[in-house]
Parts: sequence; structure tokens; C-alpha cells
Amino acid sequence: MFVIVGFIISMLCIFGVYILHGGNIAVVLKALPFELTTILGAALGAFLINNQMKVVKASFKGLVGCFKGSRFTKARYMELLALQYEILQKARKEGLMAIEQDVENPEQSPLFKKYANISSDHHLVEFITDYLRMMVSGNLNAHEIESLMDSEIETHHQEAHAPVAAIARLAGGLPAFGIVAAVLGVVNTMGSVGQPPAILGAMIGSALVGTFLGILLAYGVFEPLGGLMDQKMEEGSKELLCVKTTLLASMQGYAPSTAIEFGRKVLFVDVRPSFVELEGHVKGKK
Repeated sequence: MFVIVGFIISMLCIFGVYILHGGNIAVVLKALPFELTTILGAALGAFLINNQMKVVKASFKGLVGCFKGSRFTKARYMELLALQYEILQKARKEGLMAIEQDVENPEQSPLFKKYANISSDHHLVEFITDYLRMMVSGNLNAHEIESLMDSEIETHHQEAHAPVAAIARLAGGLPAFGIVAAVLGVVNTMGSVGQPPAILGAMIGSALVGTFLGILLAYGVFEPLGGLMDQKMEEGSKELLCVKTTLLASMQGYAPSTAIEFGRKVLFVDVRPSFVELEGHVKGKK
């Protein structure tokens, strides 16, 4: 919602002030389809050349996701922490082997089924169960598991950052493609030097629209969207960090209620449930 509002404010200020200042919007609108096709077509071609298909797909998915609300809400984090609490509490009371079936078959686990938002996220469930499985096996100590977690989170970060970097490169190239479109417009104008000054002026104005559009698309559209994608990526990494902190606290001997406090503290303030909220949620799920 705020993304659309931001674009509306930006476009109204740019084009509205231009019109109020006496600018002829007809010149811009007449050149817009041709210049836009040239710039976006060239940018899309370069984008496909510059990126692997998995990055291209992830980039388009990320751009679409910019217009959706964040799924990393306080309610989601409360479910994540409550799920970890129940698993760790069961392991503490009945022994680590008691959670083996939950870890091996999370789709069939009554514990995971209680938390639909979490169990529907395959990557997150896999991250949780992989390290619970290592805890059950007892072959690795806390430091070794922490090292593995750090490596996986770093890999996730790099993979998630690839589309962000791709959009940033696209934004950086758009002003140059705008210049290309403008130069072609000037070339077309130079081939019509015999025309009256009014016609030549309109042709030169149309050519300059290319430079304008390249800069506008770069700094008014794609660079802000790339920044928003980067923020959403950080939210995804924060969720994995929450799981890591909670499980490691449990391995170090802390009680489940204390372990989830470790996980709660690493969350961003705007989505971090209070101690009372989390306690009430956990008790309500029992």
C-alpha cells in the first residue's frame, strides 16, 4: 500500500509541477511509448544477459513481493517461538528421543500442525528440523552446530541478496539506456534539419524525454524497489537467526522458557512480542 502511495506522490510532484510551470505534457506523452519501449527493452535484454535464470525469476518474484505486505509479523514470530517452546519442553520432559518422530515427519507431527503459518514454510521447517535432528543424534556439540548454522544463514543471505544486487545493477544502467534513447532521438532530428523550427524543437524535446525517463526509472522506481527488497531479505534472515539463538540457548542448558527469551530478543522491535504476550500465547496453545 505504501509503495503505491509513494509512487503516486512521486509522479504527481514530478509531472504536476512540470504542468503547473507551463510545460507541454503532450510532448512527453507523445514520446513516452517509443522512449519507454527503447529503454525498458534494452534494460530487460541486458538484465537477462547479466543474470542466471534463477536470479531473474527471484528478481521478478521479489519485485512482485514489494507490493505485498510483510509476512514477518508479530503473530508469525509468536507462533515460531511457541513452536520451539513446545518442542524443547517435550524434549526436556521426555528426553530428546521423544521428538524424533516430530523431527523426521513434521508434516504428520501434532506439534507442527498446531502452527500452520510455520509448518507451511518448507524452508523454515527444514532449518528447524535439521538442527533438532543433530541435537537428537548428539554427534555435534553446540559450537559445531553454531558454525553450521552460521554457514547456512550466510548461504541463505547470499542467495537472497542476488536478486537485490541484480535490481541495483539494473537501476544503475537505466540512465545510460536513457541516454542511448536520447542520442537516437537526436540522430533522428539531425536527419530532419530541413523542417521548420517548431517541428525540430518538438523532435529535440521528444529525444530529451529519453534521458528524463532513464533517470526517473532508475532513481524513482527500480532503486527504491531494490531497497525495499533488501529490507524484506533482512527480515527473512532474522527469522533464521531467531531459531538459531533459541536452539543454541537450549543446548547450553537453559530451560525452554528462557531459551525462547534469547530468540525473542534478536527480533526487530516492531515485530517483537512482549514477554507477557508471548507467555499468554504459549499458554493458550497448550
